[in-house]
Amino acid sequence: MDSQWRLIDSGQCRASYNMALDESLAASVRRHDCPPTLRFYGWDRPSLSLGCFQKISSIDLDYCRAGKIPVVRRLTGGRAILHGAELTCSISARTDKEPFSQSLMDSFHSISKAFNLAFLKIGIRVESKMQREKGRVLSKSPLCFESSSYGEVLLNNRKIVGSAQKRWQEGLLQQVSIPYAYDKEKMQHIFGRAESLKWADCMTALKEIMTDFDEKKFKEAVCEAFEEIFEISLQASHPEPDEELPALALEQQKYLQDSWNLRL
Repeated sequence: MDSQWRLIDSGQCRASYNMALDESLAASVRRHDCPPTLRFYGWDRPSLSLGCFQKISSIDLDYCRAGKIPVVRRLTGGRAILHGAELTCSISARTDKEPFSQSLMDSFHSISKAFNLAFLKIGIRVESKMQREKGRVLSKSPLCFESSSYGEVLLNNRKIVGSAQKRWQEGLLQQVSIPYAYDKEKMQHIFGRAESLKWADCMTALKEIMTDFDEKKFKEAVCEAFEEIFEISLQASHPEPDEELPALALEQQKYLQDSWNLRL
């Protein structure tokens, strides 16, 4: 088990670059080129990410194009997220040793424990869902935050963390979205007005809960929680050149291309 992980805080970046760098970092970790990596990032403009296997017909693509909202397909599964004011995290780690050498569900649960503790550190008590949804329940809505599945974090039965994982034989990438606020008007257009009345009952955001929410303190709480739950230390770092250059290539060749983003 690695006792030291990297912490990379990328700031606000392009949607295509965010996805490309996550893929590049995960590949680097899987090759043993670097230790497990926790990455923080944001979005330079409102952006929509689709789950790896999600159909493009589930969102209003014309509205996104007219509003210059980038649409990018994630490497991870799950459903669409409209990113904006939020903290996005990715976790890249090996799966041939602890703490992620067990099942996908076990790793989901371990990561959710860290976020549960982070929320507790800023005075919010949340819970993890311990039942896995499947079948028709998961297919009803294109919106990630409209349903919760195993290991995802809830507050008063409303989803406060969106999370999806890609798992290879030797490694995993988990992407996590924690909204500070959400744009109801854009969501109504992108996901369909008929569904909008349900959103207030199924999702929430940190600035709705805490009038004095402090982004810096929350990031610190996440770092402390990961160090405690996984018994590791986080070392502030940055992508290496052999991660940055492949990320830029992936951005151009994959995450800026309709052949990937609109392939379904």
